[in-house]
Amino acid sequence: MKNLTSLTSLFFILLSCTGQEIPDKDYQLETAVLAAPEHQRTEATVMGFNKDGELVTLKEGTNDFICIADDPNKEGFSVAAYHKSLEPFMARGRQLKAEGLSFKEVFDKREEEVKAGTLEMPDKATLYVTTGDPNEETGEIDNLYTRYVIYIPYATEETTGMPLSPPAPGAPWIMDPGTHRAHIMINPPKQ
Repeated sequence: MKNLTSLTSLFFILLSCTGQEIPDKDYQLETAVLAAPEHQRTEATVMGFNKDGELVTLKEGTNDFICIADDPNKEGFSVAAYHKSLEPFMARGRQLKAEGLSFKEVFDKREEEVKAGTLEMPDKATLYVTTGDPNEETGEIDNLYTRYVIYIPYATEETTGMPLSPPAPGAPWIMDPGTHRAHIMINPPKQ
């Protein structure tokens, strides 16, 4: 979605004038869905940040997608969307990170919990991650780029025929094989 509404333009004006760190709700709702397939955007659940910087549900959706707004505490613009079956896995990761665990500690803890059956992990689900460059003059997000992550827990090169690194630009490959977090990565070539 290249043309954002005048609310987005207003957000950038306010940001430059006031130094506001948390984008307003309308901006978050509008940009978070950029990661979801177009036909899923309108009815998706959208999570974003309140004035205290806490991740909250901004809009309860009616379909199977959850979209996450850009984190104002992180550099760059990045939004995500995923099938609701991934929410227990994603929520647990956010919880463990909030407790101060490192990436490896979060990985290991979720691996342990999935194996023990205490953390639900779908047998397949897709995560979309979209990045871009906010244009303060136009209010648009320029250079949108989406990569695709298809979770297939415990899959390996042998069980999928998928290589462990991309054999060509944009070609799919498997990452974290043999673990709860095994997934097919698809990074289309950038324009």
